Amino acid sequence: MIYGISYTALFFFIVFVGLVLGLSFYFGRKTKSASSYYAAGGQIHWSINGVAFAGDYLSAASFLGICGMIAVSGFDGFLYAIGFLAGWMVALFLVAEPFKKLGKYTFSDALNSTFQSRLVTLTASISTLIVSIFYLIPQMVGAGDLVTPLLGLPHWVGVFLVGIIVIVIVATAGMTSTTYVQFLKGGLLIVLSTILTIYILKNGFTLNPDHKNQAYHEFLELSPEIKDGKVERVEDWNVITQTEVQGKEFVNLEKDGVSRWFDLVQSDNRYVLKEVLSITEDENGTQLYNGEPKENGNFYQVGHLSKIIVNGKEVDKTGPVGPFEYLNIIKESTVVRFTNVKFLDNNGNVSLFYQNEIEGKDFLLPGLKYKIGKGASLWSKMDFVSLMLALFLGTAALPHILIRYYTVHSPRDARKSTILAIAAIGTFYILTLFMGLGAATNGVMDVESSNMAAPLLARAFGVVLFSVISAIAFATVLGTVAGLLVASSGAIAHDLLDGYFNKNLSDVNKVKAGKIAAIVVGLFAIALGVSFKGMNVSFLVGWAFAIAASANLPAILFLLFWKKTTAKGISWSIVMGIVSSLAIILTSPSMWALYGLNPIDAIHQLENPAIISFPLSALTLFLISSFKKNIK
Repeated sequence: MIYGISYTALFFFIVFVGLVLGLSFYFGRKTKSASSYYAAGGQIHWSINGVAFAGDYLSAASFLGICGMIAVSGFDGFLYAIGFLAGWMVALFLVAEPFKKLGKYTFSDALNSTFQSRLVTLTASISTLIVSIFYLIPQMVGAGDLVTPLLGLPHWVGVFLVGIIVIVIVATAGMTSTTYVQFLKGGLLIVLSTILTIYILKNGFTLNPDHKNQAYHEFLELSPEIKDGKVERVEDWNVITQTEVQGKEFVNLEKDGVSRWFDLVQSDNRYVLKEVLSITEDENGTQLYNGEPKENGNFYQVGHLSKIIVNGKEVDKTGPVGPFEYLNIIKESTVVRFTNVKFLDNNGNVSLFYQNEIEGKDFLLPGLKYKIGKGASLWSKMDFVSLMLALFLGTAALPHILIRYYTVHSPRDARKSTILAIAAIGTFYILTLFMGLGAATNGVMDVESSNMAAPLLARAFGVVLFSVISAIAFATVLGTVAGLLVASSGAIAHDLLDGYFNKNLSDVNKVKAGKIAAIVVGLFAIALGVSFKGMNVSFLVGWAFAIAASANLPAILFLLFWKKTTAKGISWSIVMGIVSSLAIILTSPSMWALYGLNPIDAIHQLENPAIISFPLSALTLFLISSFKKNIK
């Protein structure tokens, strides 16, 4: 999509970043001990920690990713929200209070509360780093996506910017400043999402969205002359080429020196050419958007209804509607989605986004992304179950969530924090359903990045709302990345250096080592954020949940509820969880595409590994603990 700088957005961006950095420097002066750096001294009030929990959890994946997934895939996108929220049940009933009793600073502390095993320390710290890095990737991708419309800057600049700011946050005050940043942005995110949802319901539906900040584009429809399935003539256009891609016919036409791509379809027993969005790149690397240079601005936001049905009658617009009426109208209407295909023609790389109409009732049912009913394969069914398993089990095993239990005073406070977090997160996820559907039907979708669905929807209702929500979304990324860097720095400095390598660091040196570790991990996260540009952040977070569920959760549950658990069983369980989940992810169709290979040729067709890696990890722990003696 084509963006320019918004000075109003820039103002709010500077205000929020300034506030976040101000909090960091304020608490930085009070952060002297390892306890205050890694766990805020255990002095955070449970109510603040509960909202901070929500802030930690409502990351780029929740605000940017889920809204985008719903806008593109309907109910299948909302499944992520259901899975994310359901995972808190495991955290509340099985983990919260007992985990608080076990640890001090890190995930490794809790596992080693009984064994004091160097092997457990090593494997748990490596697991923390791997899960944190996989969770960092989507946050950094989301940061880059946000900065493009906010400041009119390239994606990589946004990734670099958020990385540097977060490194400053963590390197100054650690967990204390991170907690208050999460508290601030978690509360504001829920409030502003509520306001945006009210705007959506008040705006209702229209066939031709026309907002102050972007105009709806009427896509051309042409009548071609066809012979033997080939387009011979089209009014006053010149036929350049016709290409078949994935069973569809695309035609390149030229008029007045500008070439456009069209989708050849049959409608009412006749052929029609429907205009598509196109990005073409010639052999010199020059990109044209719909046949023109990018600066011409000839590339449109999309996503709308082609038919609106109210009480069985077709209408052009509705006016304000209620929440249940809103869902019912979508169910009865027809949604226009855009599907991407890429190929190489004689002139260079071509990326096309063509219209794909779908009945609203199908949009609100599972099956657009995860095939589990008619037409489903064994792989698609396994993939769906695997994703739900990862989301349900992964929450209670995420290192940056687990260490937040150490910031409150007592196990009772840990439970109360979790209950408050569930209420806040549940409220937010209900709002994401309306924000995602609003983006899908209001002509605001950026076909190149589904992650921008919610901010661009806000822009349709006013630049101030867009500016504030984008700034808060950026703060969302900052807070989550800060929490992940604290978890990573604890794993390196407290677990590996002090615990495994027996450096016997003083309190001051432990904090210093943690800050250096945060800088290194932050720079690594920047590089990864640039590499994974364009991928949906919720999808990427699903991988982090799968690794956490596979590597960490069996160890936590067996330690808490099975007396025969051994240190060696825990260690090998973590190794099995990491290796099996990473092996499946790195050979998945999505990674195959990232390698520049055909996803269909991947070793397997499973995107989410938990259905295999979690049972393997749990079985490994059970077998080794049953038959091997504990190694101290």
